[in-house]
Amino acid sequence: MLYQELIRRKRDGQALEAAEIRALVSGITTGDLGDAQLGAFAMAVVLRGMNLAERVALTEAMRDSGDVLSWDRGPVIDKHSTGGIGDNVSLMLAPALAACGAVVPMISGRGLGHTGGTLDKLDAIPGYDTAPDGVMLQRVVRDIGCAIIGQTGSLAPADKRFYAVRDVTATVESLDLITASILSKKLAAGLDGLVLDVKCGNGAFMADFTQAEALARALVEVANGAGCHTVALITDMNAPLAPSAGNAVEVQDAVDFLTGARQFPRLWDVTCALGGEALVLAGLAESFAAGAAMMEAALRSGRAAERFGQMVAALGGPVDFIDQPAAHLPQAPILRAIPAPRDGVISGYATRDIGLAVIELGGGRRQPTDRIDPSVGFSEILPEGQTVTKGTALAYIHATTEAQADRAEAAFLAACQIADTAPDRALIVHRVSAA
Repeated sequence: MLYQELIRRKRDGQALEAAEIRALVSGITTGDLGDAQLGAFAMAVVLRGMNLAERVALTEAMRDSGDVLSWDRGPVIDKHSTGGIGDNVSLMLAPALAACGAVVPMISGRGLGHTGGTLDKLDAIPGYDTAPDGVMLQRVVRDIGCAIIGQTGSLAPADKRFYAVRDVTATVESLDLITASILSKKLAAGLDGLVLDVKCGNGAFMADFTQAEALARALVEVANGAGCHTVALITDMNAPLAPSAGNAVEVQDAVDFLTGARQFPRLWDVTCALGGEALVLAGLAESFAAGAAMMEAALRSGRAAERFGQMVAALGGPVDFIDQPAAHLPQAPILRAIPAPRDGVISGYATRDIGLAVIELGGGRRQPTDRIDPSVGFSEILPEGQTVTKGTALAYIHATTEAQADRAEAAFLAACQIADTAPDRALIVHRVSAA
């Protein structure tokens, strides 16, 4: 089978058969398909698109390019978020689902662009191993019910090479290729069900609803076509989800949430909504309402907090982390309040700019090789709709130098909008399920 013939056919708008797509992905994995050919194929897909059968075939072939995990018990559930600011839902969702009887091998990622990454947050916990070997992963999931880790080299290796070529050939922005990239890694974890959190708003990659809905529908259709029961929620990302943005500060919020020390309405609602959907997919709840109630019970009872603490300890973190997070999380030397410049109501945020400000503080990467300072960021961010008077602390900066704090304060004040009223926005914007 000549690769150039397959590329030509896709360039000319023809649909490829599943066997032909498998041959292309095999070439990606073995290296027989050169970078120039891979870039040409990616561009042909960008320009001509793929139908549903092609998307499913590409996803399955990339999933099967490496190991596909298997588990001795189930149901096996995971969640994927398209990324936002203050999105630490995974840290609460995985242990809560495990406390409800699900098996949750959560394969997570690092920060991308202006958004934070779950693995970067977990790296703030001393000793926590986000890349355990297969034996340890199986043991932790068997004993505790959940493990939040990163993609290993043996999971969907074709995607890693394909993405690297797409990144330098202006072919990242393809719904077909984005869908296959996301799902191949997730489905390699051996899932029975997947719940998707597709963010929409000024802090999301998909800023408007039409884009977000198209991505959500593509992901749901392909995942279900590949045999994984999947539902997507489109959720609002026009303001930080948690009242913090950074790594250690978001972990601290997650522990406060799990232990009941503090619970944040937006974070609570999204976590329980995603959990309720996941429990229905898992067959552990008869309805969404029943699943959401199970999630609330797991969180309020402390069972989810207990699972989180066990997971941290099993993956190398402190055994007392859930009881004393502040004793273990890194602390920035400078803590500064950001005073409101006027009276009014917080009417909105330029949320993406807050994520960029965290990167400027050192809490994210400009280059893939950059090291992250886990201690920096913003905490105690006031929510939309909050009435403030001049001088009220809008948030607190965690920084390593006064100059960094000065820049962060200016960036946050520019991103925070204070007016006389605030918009009334839905948090759960839309639900997408299989037809």
